[in-house]
Amino acid sequence: MNAISHSTSGGAKAKPVIGVDEAGRGPLAGPVVAAAVVLCKPRPAGLDDSKKLNRARREVLDEQIRRRCFWGIGVVDVETIDRINIFGATMLAMTIAVASLCEKMGEEPGEVLIDGNLTPHGRCDGWTWPARPIVGGDALEPCISAASIVAKEHRDRMMREFALMHPHYGWERNAGYGTAEHLEALRTHGATPLHRRSFGPVAQLDLF
Repeated sequence: MNAISHSTSGGAKAKPVIGVDEAGRGPLAGPVVAAAVVLCKPRPAGLDDSKKLNRARREVLDEQIRRRCFWGIGVVDVETIDRINIFGATMLAMTIAVASLCEKMGEEPGEVLIDGNLTPHGRCDGWTWPARPIVGGDALEPCISAASIVAKEHRDRMMREFALMHPHYGWERNAGYGTAEHLEALRTHGATPLHRRSFGPVAQLDLF
C-alpha cells in the first residue's frame, strides 16, 4: 500500500483527510452504502464523480483505490432504512464507513469531506470527527470522487447478487431504482423483503 495522502500544515505532519460519499439513497430496494477513502500518493488517475464514469472505468478505478489506498465501507440494510428513514440511514452508513477506515489506518483524520450540504455531525451517534460538507464534492474533491466510486461499485455488486435471488425486478440493470421495468415487476410480483416499504411506490402496494 502506498503512502497516505495527508493535508499539510506548516512543517508538521498533518492528519489524513477522508473523503465520504454514499450510493443508494433513492432506490426502492436494497441497502444504502457509504464509502470513506484516504487517497494514496500518487493517487489513481482519472478520478471523477462516479455518475460521470462508465462501468468499465469505475471498475478499474475501484480496484486501484481498494488496492492502493485506505478505505472503509458502511452498509445499512432495508429494515433499518424503514425504521429510521433514509436520511438517518445515510448518516449512519457514513459513520460506519469512517469508523472502519480509522480502525484500518490506526489514526484519526484531520478532516472529513462529505459530498452534499449536510454531515452526520450532531445527527448520528458515534460521529466524532471534524466534518465539512461540499455540494458537488464528488466532482470537486478527488478523495470524495474516490469514495463515490467505491460506494457505487460496492452497492452495484450487492444488487447484482440480490438479483440472482429475486430475478423479476432487473436489479442487475437498475440497481433497485424505480425504473419502468422495476415498477411493472412490483405490480406483478409484489414486494420482496429487500424493498423499502417506507418508500411511496412500495408502500402504495400495501394499500391494495
